[in-house]
Amino acid sequence: MNPSLNLLLIGPTGAGKTTLGRWLAPRLGVPCVDLDRVIEAQAGQPVREIFAREGETGFRAREAAALREHSTHAGALLVCGGGIVTQAENRARLRAHGFVLWLQVSAATRTRRLADDTTRPLLAGADLLARLQQLDATRAAWYAECADAVLDEIPDEPADALGARALALLHARWQRRAGAAASA
Repeated sequence: MNPSLNLLLIGPTGAGKTTLGRWLAPRLGVPCVDLDRVIEAQAGQPVREIFAREGETGFRAREAAALREHSTHAGALLVCGGGIVTQAENRARLRAHGFVLWLQVSAATRTRRLADDTTRPLLAGADLLARLQQLDATRAAWYAECADAVLDEIPDEPADALGARALALLHARWQRRAGAAASA
């Protein structure tokens, strides 16, 4: 167990982290902070425009700053972008500041989910499935390095069922330190 006040959701693009985070947060009695939305609010523009203007390096710097700022707050659920694990500083911060739940979803499922999504700059191009598989191959070891627990996909699982499985896993594995808003 990793005793912690914060819950951090990680996983690849299109895994459903935002949906799960919004479902879990009220049931855990904590605020849900989506780091991509924080970055967009601070920049005054969507992620794809930040990428176009500043490149991936600029976006990753903003992402690291958002993680530094919000991971030190006590008792929050942070939804992290798929690429947050690409920087060693972020991986160390994830491990140090929360219970990390890796939402593991196949590239095939994510391809279906993201087929019409034009908002994700790293997925632009020809073969979406191949691009997702390439990102997975690069990042899987980093997700594993950070994760305190893994929530595996059940294809076409309704959000309520996924949330219930996540809650059961958290009740079994996450020891919330004193001071958390609610007991998990």
